[in-house]
Amino acid sequence: MKVVVIAGIPGSGSTTVLENALEILEYTHVNYGDVMLTIAQEMGLADDRDSIRKLSPDVQKEVQRKAAKNIRERSEETNIIVDTHCTIKTPHGFLPGLPKWVLEELQPDQFVLIEADGDEIILRRINDTSRIRDVEKLKDINLHQQMNRAVSMAYAALTGATVQIIMNHDNRLDESVEKIIRTLE
Repeated sequence: MKVVVIAGIPGSGSTTVLENALEILEYTHVNYGDVMLTIAQEMGLADDRDSIRKLSPDVQKEVQRKAAKNIRERSEETNIIVDTHCTIKTPHGFLPGLPKWVLEELQPDQFVLIEADGDEIILRRINDTSRIRDVEKLKDINLHQQMNRAVSMAYAALTGATVQIIMNHDNRLDESVEKIIRTLE
């Protein structure tokens, strides 16, 4: 069975594309952060995601590693799509969302990046009143997507996985969903 990692920056529409594709694809959807939380709760370390970030870095790494192993083991019975972040933008710079110890356990077969034009992302973030989104300039959004591309290729080099980039333009969701379905069938 396969492990596919899907990622996109906030406002790219990765969740929407994934939800629509999963209506047709026979994959189990796994949110990496949710798996980490479950493991941290089972270990008595955290009650919510915010408390995971407050754990020591070594403990966080162990939880990450266990989450990756859990997902890989689940992939022995079914195809898995892991919804996560390729990079995490922090005030101090970008962090890899899937560090080496995670990739070693997860052993992904493919990375799928969902992208949109920066101006589309800005408008989506402005119009999404259900969430509190960071306000960013166009150049910052474009840089974040470039960082995702760069790190996903580094991940691919470490794992032998392939990388597919799917554009999710406004009013063309069906095209994006169709492309992800063709990619993963």
